[in-house]
Amino acid sequence: MLGTFSKVFSIPDLRNKILFILALLVVFRVAANIPLPGANPAALGSNDAFGILNLFSGGGFSGISIVLLGLGPYITASIIMQLLTMIVPSLEKMYKEEGEAGRKKFSTITRIFTVPLAIIQTFAMISLLRSQGVILDVTPFTMVVLVLVATAGTIFIMWLGELITEKKLGNGVSMMIFAGIVASMPTIVMQLRETFDPNQIFTYLGYILLTLATIAGVVYVSEGQRIIPISYARRTRSGAGAAGNTRTHLPIKVNQAGVIPIIFAVSLVTFPSIIGQFMASSDSATTAEIGGMIARFFENPLYYGGIYFGLVVLFTYFYTAVIFDPEKIAKNLQRQGGYIDGVRPGSETVEYLGRIASRITLAGAIFLGMIAILPLMASAMTGNTNLAVGGTSILIVVSVVVELVKQIDAQLVMHNYDKLSDFK
Repeated sequence: MLGTFSKVFSIPDLRNKILFILALLVVFRVAANIPLPGANPAALGSNDAFGILNLFSGGGFSGISIVLLGLGPYITASIIMQLLTMIVPSLEKMYKEEGEAGRKKFSTITRIFTVPLAIIQTFAMISLLRSQGVILDVTPFTMVVLVLVATAGTIFIMWLGELITEKKLGNGVSMMIFAGIVASMPTIVMQLRETFDPNQIFTYLGYILLTLATIAGVVYVSEGQRIIPISYARRTRSGAGAAGNTRTHLPIKVNQAGVIPIIFAVSLVTFPSIIGQFMASSDSATTAEIGGMIARFFENPLYYGGIYFGLVVLFTYFYTAVIFDPEKIAKNLQRQGGYIDGVRPGSETVEYLGRIASRITLAGAIFLGMIAILPLMASAMTGNTNLAVGGTSILIVVSVVVELVKQIDAQLVMHNYDKLSDFK
């Protein structure tokens, strides 16, 4: 462990990347502690929706900071853009067929689309907080200022996330959420210490066991993969004699989407509850009644958990379909003279890879969904609402750490390979 740590910091390029990412995360945490003008965070109530919003804003929501919504609008824009690739052929071509240049254009469109979404969502959130008495004395001019400041905060941390992603040591969105979770841990520990009840010792033990099971499960699924043997026909020169085939393998991960499905699912499942609370504060009796019905519906752990589970499974399949393209893999294999034993090149290979990916993704999606809702069910049984947020936090933290370790290991291997090449 210490040897690997010393190796990481002995490589200037890798060390500079890590220090750069840490510096950006510090900047993000500073921004998350700068409050909006006129905000009264003490008046903010406590519920599951607000808790999860605070989680995905990196702690910026609980302090009603200038990064109030965090990366929420950017995540929403990413979801919409990914969905549009299935509807708009030009976007699908841009994302899947135009290589790195196409992906850069796609990312640019996503960032531009984030701006109007951030304005709309910020206006709605400030209006909700105003109705709850969290933000006082909001004049039309003040509303414009608050919306512009909070929108600028969202765009700023979106830019920080993009800079982190460019360093290829993890996903910027996940890293910034991870930083917010880690920063909130001392406060959670202090709260548990102050509210510790010896009569609930079995509840605490159950939560610890659930935490350990979640960590083990996420690591196990993240490392799980299906190995598909690949053979390459070795070409021989005339008169050189026959040669055997070269064999290798194609690994397909059980959970190729990582923690992204959880981020997407939570960002969507919280909005109906927030909209319901906003409508419930309306002066119109009909609107208030409808809003109350929506809010109560999503307060039911069975309904909320069912929708949450379904969205996790859906987004696991969706994101896997975006990043895993059987047709492209089959074409590359055929171009390089490779084939899967017992499977014909071309359409049969595409069908075979798609079938294998669909089966193992089902197992990964169900497992990921079960881990996501298990703490929610535990909180419903114990009455401890912190468990729901805690389970999602653990899931994200473990996934980000596993991915970060893999990226660092890959860069260490690449560095060692470069050194060996220079030696030769």
